[in-house]
Amino acid sequence: MASFDDYRQLATGERIDRLRRMPDELAQATAGRDDAELSRRPVDRAWSPKEIVCHLRDVDELFQVRFHTILGAHEPTLLVMGADQNTLAEWGIGGPVGHPLDPERWAEERQYQRSDAAAALAAFTRRRGEVVALLAGLTPAQWQRGGIHPARGRQTLGDWVASLAAHDDNHLDQLRRAVAGQA
Repeated sequence: MASFDDYRQLATGERIDRLRRMPDELAQATAGRDDAELSRRPVDRAWSPKEIVCHLRDVDELFQVRFHTILGAHEPTLLVMGADQNTLAEWGIGGPVGHPLDPERWAEERQYQRSDAAAALAAFTRRRGEVVALLAGLTPAQWQRGGIHPARGRQTLGDWVASLAAHDDNHLDQLRRAVAGQA
């Protein structure tokens, strides 16, 4: 499985190709499975294949907003999952509400387990197509635009794409294990 740093070393076209392949890989990994199989968690606290597809769908929405923000604003600081309390306080986030980019919270509030897996995959595929079209149309100068990660500092748009590609690999591996009944 390639890491964030591995993807940072790839040419722009190779990063885009990785993102482009993901919907088909998800479709292949879930093909022929009924709702009961796709809803089954390999262990109590692990996500089911359906929950993983829903998570990927929602993360693509987040990354699409990040990409547009990087293109539309000069060196914006971007809210990320796992941000520390000080960073969250700067964003006006805290107290009983908690972090809005919490995957476990999304899974519960957005009722991933009640979702239709095929509809979630179709929504992911649609969103990923929009992301790939956006990225494929960028100029070299746009690829160098940056967004500030609170922990990692300035990252180019290409770095953010590398992060999404590594995220894809991580969750595709997780989904394949879940389909096989393994955590």
